[in-house]
Amino acid sequence: MTKTVPAPKAGILDIAPYIGGKSKIEGVAEPIKLSSNENALGCSAKAIEAYEAAKVKLFRYPDGHAAPLRAAVSAYHDLEPERLVFGNGSDEVFALLNQVYLEAGDNIVTGEHGFLAYRISALACQAEVRLAEEPDQRVSIEKLLELVDAKTKIVYISNPANPTGTWNTPEEIAYLRARLDPSILLAIDEAYAEFVDEPTWETAFGMARGSDNMIVTRTFSKIHGLAGLRIGFGYCPLPVIEAIDRIRLPFNANLPAQFAAVAALQDSVHIEASRQQILNWHPRLRQAIAGLGFEVRKSIGNFVLIYFKDGEEAARANEFLMTQGIIIRHVANYGLPQCLRITIGKDEENQAVLEALAKFAATRA
Repeated sequence: MTKTVPAPKAGILDIAPYIGGKSKIEGVAEPIKLSSNENALGCSAKAIEAYEAAKVKLFRYPDGHAAPLRAAVSAYHDLEPERLVFGNGSDEVFALLNQVYLEAGDNIVTGEHGFLAYRISALACQAEVRLAEEPDQRVSIEKLLELVDAKTKIVYISNPANPTGTWNTPEEIAYLRARLDPSILLAIDEAYAEFVDEPTWETAFGMARGSDNMIVTRTFSKIHGLAGLRIGFGYCPLPVIEAIDRIRLPFNANLPAQFAAVAALQDSVHIEASRQQILNWHPRLRQAIAGLGFEVRKSIGNFVLIYFKDGEEAARANEFLMTQGIIIRHVANYGLPQCLRITIGKDEENQAVLEALAKFAATRA
């Protein structure tokens, strides 16, 4: 008799799993980890205190409505509290949107270098993922619109984008929204918003306030340094919230994360210090790396993207940096095999990166 085993539904085993940035180098006890766009300064001391306070309540279920955090986010960003949904990172918000709105045969549209999480959960819903060409590694509104059809249910844009660091202007976002059918959701992922110092960028919160089909997401993983606690939120039209709440797990935002996130929002000193670390080092790193003979384009976010001659040289540079005890991110899985993404770290970490890149530059033919 032929032995059979339970089989996943069609398409699941065809999905390439998400692989995060490396965190270890064999033989190196404390490597410099600049692979995952984490906050160089860590998280707020106030957030740590709140996390510690939560430990005596770990036997309790978290507030399923995240009421204190909902109030804090609402006040901080001037958003209507009833239009907020919280998740296990903003990744879960994307997964919930896809689960609610996608059926087999539907599609999502996003940029060819867009965040992989949009694609993975869409494919799990047996939907098609359409990747729009990004000329100069920047989302093209016209290219997105070319791929939209009657089966498109969601259009995703990372703004600012990871790993490219490029961005779209509010005029471009408004142009896209105006040309989408009202039945199509437009999701704007603003994970890196707090690091922006660019006059041609602005948050889409205001635009979404007057829209019935627009969603804006944020995360506590970046500026607030709470990546290990996994907490994020989406600002959505009320009908979207009502639909999501029918399938959202009742306690998806864990208790320590809620406590720490509220405290993080209240620590303006840490937020500003984290922001200034990036704004001070971003132009310095770009200029210094360019001075070593590598291409680095203008970008925003808490990282820089280096362009090498080809994928082979990028891979060699990645391996060389690891021999120097430095972990960065080769972003071939984002369709950029010729690029390395480096998170902006502490002063001494950034200096170590420049010194290592200078050594590598000396080996170039």
